[in-house]
Amino acid sequence: MKEIELIKNGKRIDGREAEQMREIEMQVDVVSRANGSAQVKFGNTIVVASVYGPKELYPKYLREPETGILRCRYAMAPFSTEDRKTPGPDRRSIELSKVIRIAIEPAIFLEDFPKAVVDIFVEVLQADGSTRVTGINAASLALASAGIPLKDLICACSVGKIDNTLVVDLNGKEDNFSEADMSFAMLPSKDEITLLQMDGLLTKEEVMKLIEIAKRSCKEIYELQKRVLREKYKGE
Repeated sequence: MKEIELIKNGKRIDGREAEQMREIEMQVDVVSRANGSAQVKFGNTIVVASVYGPKELYPKYLREPETGILRCRYAMAPFSTEDRKTPGPDRRSIELSKVIRIAIEPAIFLEDFPKAVVDIFVEVLQADGSTRVTGINAASLALASAGIPLKDLICACSVGKIDNTLVVDLNGKEDNFSEADMSFAMLPSKDEITLLQMDGLLTKEEVMKLIEIAKRSCKEIYELQKRVLREKYKGE
């Protein structure tokens, strides 16, 4: 039995429609010492991403002679959740670091940087669901802001099923009590999916419908990303 009612009178617990995303805010160049950085907010979820590189990789035995290496670290601040999170890496943060790296790698021309490394640090300042996809959007903007050559921006969102209803952009309570949730990322101009990670049970028809919803939502996010980058270079 569920502890809370997630949908009431056709509305979600925060008043949204099923296919309505939360309010999204994006900024670039929020960390002055990074080569590129961005802050992205999806409702109450706030993530900052910083990019350093490309730079020489040490120790030298880690270098790849014909390509660069992408490294990613995802971390949650101790104050980012209702209950204080223990500082330092844990199993979940290590897993999500890998998930984010794999989602982003297809967008980067790493072959342009042999023997070098690009580091991405994704820091969750406030968590209210969908932190990994918010982090991917922030990392995408940070990479572009750093001038890293990209095939396309990476856009990401979460979709899922709550109370037998398919929804987009799950907040914290929906994430915790959903019947299924899916993290999705893509290169919009190429229509190429770079992340599809699901928990829960869905029919084939529901999976295909959620992919359609996710693609539409990612295209909206894509326009926001392009707008904030145009603003950055407007005065230059």
